[in-house]
Amino acid sequence: MSQAVLVADALHPATADAPLPDAAAVPPATDLSLFVEPLGDGMARLDLAVDGITCAACMPVIEQGLKAIPGVVAARVNLTNRRVAVEWRQDRTDAETVVKRLDRLGFRAFPFDPKAAESAEAAEARFLMKCLGVAGFAMMNIMLLSVSVWSGNVSDITQEQRDFFHWLSALIAVPSVAYAGRPFFRSARTALAAGQLNMDVPISLGVLLAVGLSLAETWNHGTHAYFDSAVMLLFFLLTGRYCEQLMRRKTSSVAANLAALKAETALKVMTDGALRQVPIAAVAAGDIVLVRPGERIAVDGVITAGTSAIDQSLVTGETLPQTVAPGDPVFAGTTNLSGMLRVTVRAAARGTLLDEVERLIETAAQSRSAYRRLADRASALYSPVVHVTAIATFAGWLAFGLAWQPALVIAITVLIITCPCALGLAIPAVQVVASGALFRTNVLLQSGDALERLAEVDTIVFDKTGTLTLPVPAIADAGSVSEQVLGRAAALAQGSHHPLARAVAAAAPHAAPPADLEEVPGQGVRALIDGVEARLGSSVFCGAEAEAAAVAARYPDASLIAFAHGDLRHVFAVRQALRPDAVAVVAALRRAGFELAIYSGDRVEAVETVARELGITAFEGGLKPAGKINRIAALKSVGARVLMVGDGLNDAPALASAHVSISPITAVHLTQAAADAVFLGDRLAPVAATLAIARKARRLMTENLWLAVVYNAVAVPIAIAGLVTPLIAALAMSGSSVIVTANALRARSARL
Repeated sequence: MSQAVLVADALHPATADAPLPDAAAVPPATDLSLFVEPLGDGMARLDLAVDGITCAACMPVIEQGLKAIPGVVAARVNLTNRRVAVEWRQDRTDAETVVKRLDRLGFRAFPFDPKAAESAEAAEARFLMKCLGVAGFAMMNIMLLSVSVWSGNVSDITQEQRDFFHWLSALIAVPSVAYAGRPFFRSARTALAAGQLNMDVPISLGVLLAVGLSLAETWNHGTHAYFDSAVMLLFFLLTGRYCEQLMRRKTSSVAANLAALKAETALKVMTDGALRQVPIAAVAAGDIVLVRPGERIAVDGVITAGTSAIDQSLVTGETLPQTVAPGDPVFAGTTNLSGMLRVTVRAAARGTLLDEVERLIETAAQSRSAYRRLADRASALYSPVVHVTAIATFAGWLAFGLAWQPALVIAITVLIITCPCALGLAIPAVQVVASGALFRTNVLLQSGDALERLAEVDTIVFDKTGTLTLPVPAIADAGSVSEQVLGRAAALAQGSHHPLARAVAAAAPHAAPPADLEEVPGQGVRALIDGVEARLGSSVFCGAEAEAAAVAARYPDASLIAFAHGDLRHVFAVRQALRPDAVAVVAALRRAGFELAIYSGDRVEAVETVARELGITAFEGGLKPAGKINRIAALKSVGARVLMVGDGLNDAPALASAHVSISPITAVHLTQAAADAVFLGDRLAPVAATLAIARKARRLMTENLWLAVVYNAVAVPIAIAGLVTPLIAALAMSGSSVIVTANALRARSARL
């Protein structure tokens, strides 16, 4: 994948109007050929971050517009991260033509800069918060003035007093609307310039017309002004937009997380035999690198010298450390536990297993990005209907002989009464309440449409290692071990990098390691305790083969680590225990009608043991990342809506390919970034709670949309008939917002 891969969800959320990266950060006249990835056979690919993608309606505009270019073979929009991937024949078109076509369609494309994305995301959050603060301040003060006007007897209020309060309200409202309405005004202007209608067009029209009509009423000494309605509308909509923007922000971008997992440098053996720490970009296939104990392996390659144990749990899901020797392959992202290794490089900066995982995530995410949210589907119908209705009302009254001024007032009333406050709040209000309920159950949403997709789930696929089980292995029979044996074994374990030794050390964390502790690579550690040699490591190293066989028979899914001290032998069974409530939660999910399966990269025997304990009949072990994607694709092909729950690097592509996904907070960063939600703690209950709350939230979203439809079905004909004043229209609009907000509060609790 080219270095120009553009991870852009942080740059511009759905309806964002964030500033573009500073011009100084982008070289003038950028040579786009530097960012083009050759695919072979005369084909090329370019990934672009695109400004202006606001909802699912933009996807066909971009994709069809680009495919109209001669030579363009494929154009795919990733709605989640606002990225466009384009493939074309190099002999028929080029990157500049693609970018120019996007510009003509009303979208700006530019190279991605992770630092610029970070700063742009933070700037967008600050921008929306400032707008929200200004709208809130203005709303409270104008409503206070309105209360002052109407708190006494209406007949006692003089025209001069009314005018004074109206002008004072105008002084607050006009600059406040001009500032706080910018996210909507800019988005509406961009949509209109591209010949499109989005939800922000009627919002902007409604706000501006309400303010304009209020100014006209104030200038003409009228009785009514609607400044409070305009700023109240902005405040409600900005609240929903800010909360939605927060949910869209990922814990970190996929690229940044992948970089965190990759080792940045390697210890390279130079041609003269000298060792030099070099950037990973300076390592090529055929080079030789040394990997020290405790280091993360930076390359894919083959061991040429040394033996060690490799922790592959992040990559494959395998809980047992893999013993490696000359001739065995190793992969970037795994950890060398015990011995020094000499590795001949097969792939370093490009072409590693991590790159393959990233490619799988990208492909899977693109296949899911076509999902259209309820709000998108509603707004696609709503926006044109609102404008057509207002125009038809104006034209109709003119045709009946009414003067243009009162006809315009009636048309404005229709716009105000149908202004999408209720519709605009129908989804965000439920999202905010449901997100708060999820937060209280230790779940953090990372995607704005995750609730809707979670509500559609009928099949749940679990990873085993670190998902159904606790992420940290522990001694299975710790209660049956004497304190003296456990303390001495833990003292030796303090000097080892091996994960099994760390489990022993955790059982007695205050044990002090002996001064003469020595680690024997690939075998274990030894030291003198009370003048007698003590050993901790493999059963062969400790002379405890018979004891190991007996323990293995009792704990077939456990890893074994032996301890020897003189004639004493003890073998510890170490395994990842099930989460405390896993059995109860899985039973509850089964009763609720979900189909359940376990797809894991761990050994088949280990997976079978967990599946049997949980009563899950569908399970597979030893799966690679592509294998998990294939299993999920097979489920989706028969109509299943799959929730994937996983934590390892090998789970990340499956999380991205599933209909929706959840990851524990202990998951690797890349996996968290691919998930739609993250849950905290050692219990599995948040998964069940998430599904229950999501189902109720989806039902409430649908109810709110119908409430908005019913409200408009009743209110609009009355407004068209000229029986409603703009003031009553504004009050009705606010009332509909209160109703959908009150209904959204019901999402605070739910049960499967």
